[in-house]
Amino acid sequence: MMPGLLEVIEGGFGNSIQDQGRFGFRHMGIAASGFLDTYSARCANALVGNDQGAACIEIRVLGPTLRLAQGRIKVALAGNVSANLTRVDGQTIAVQPWCSVTILAGDTLKVSSIKGGTAYLAVSGGIETPSQLGSRSTYMRAMIGGVGGRLIAKGQQLPVKLLVSEPAPDLAAEPWVYGDEPIRVVAGPQDSHFKPESVERFLSSEYHATSQMDRMGARLDGPALEHLSAAHADIVSDGIAPGAIQVPANGEPIVLLADCQTVGGYPKIATVISADVPRFGQLQVGQKVRFQAVDASQARMALLEREAQWAAWADRVRSVDSASQ
Repeated sequence: MMPGLLEVIEGGFGNSIQDQGRFGFRHMGIAASGFLDTYSARCANALVGNDQGAACIEIRVLGPTLRLAQGRIKVALAGNVSANLTRVDGQTIAVQPWCSVTILAGDTLKVSSIKGGTAYLAVSGGIETPSQLGSRSTYMRAMIGGVGGRLIAKGQQLPVKLLVSEPAPDLAAEPWVYGDEPIRVVAGPQDSHFKPESVERFLSSEYHATSQMDRMGARLDGPALEHLSAAHADIVSDGIAPGAIQVPANGEPIVLLADCQTVGGYPKIATVISADVPRFGQLQVGQKVRFQAVDASQARMALLEREAQWAAWADRVRSVDSASQ
């Protein structure tokens, strides 16, 4: 079956192709990259019948404008974003998130700016740009993945799998939400580099997301954390991963995210558990953040509970009448 082809009319701003990420290369200095918010991306993929890790367009600021040059595909948005679909005959249709819609050759989809956090645009079959080191995820610092390791840009062509020729019902679901509970963390691995009262302050204080936030990490504003001494503000560089919370000499915590470096020389007061790292993909400037300490067994249980939550969401995906949209 011939693949479909999406033409990028306008790239928007801050958009990249991401999938579940590339693993097994951190020893070579290659970040995992991948979805900032794994669960929202999985929701978008589910709404078009994809595997959970299929490559999507991750939307961070202003969505792209895309024209389907050939094929017949389904698309779905997940997140705080919407779009307008202009048919070849000039008819314009409002496209809301959490519901798929069929796009025909010649149709143009203009995605709005995102109203905070991260959103995903999934296409049936996934975006099939070349896979590099086992992933299509864009990692700009190494210029790999996506299209030439770059953000979505005008003039790019994105191959996608063609929708089966038979008409298929669209799918819809309720929005995916996380709630506002504290972010759960496991202590360390360098919590001993901080004054005991600073560790207590970290767990009992309220922090706020700052504008210094990207796919690499999020800097938080709040009570400064004090190291035991000036010498304790640096360590011999060691391995780090998404979720690690580094604290440089200024005492401001930085939560590392999908595109974070593979080694670092700042002590890490705690590490966000896997179940809660995706929540940082929805963090908005000024949003409040609190932390709660858990142990490894509680972190494992939290991940199982998050997976069960997502499975329950997927079970509630329903077919809808395309003509009623």
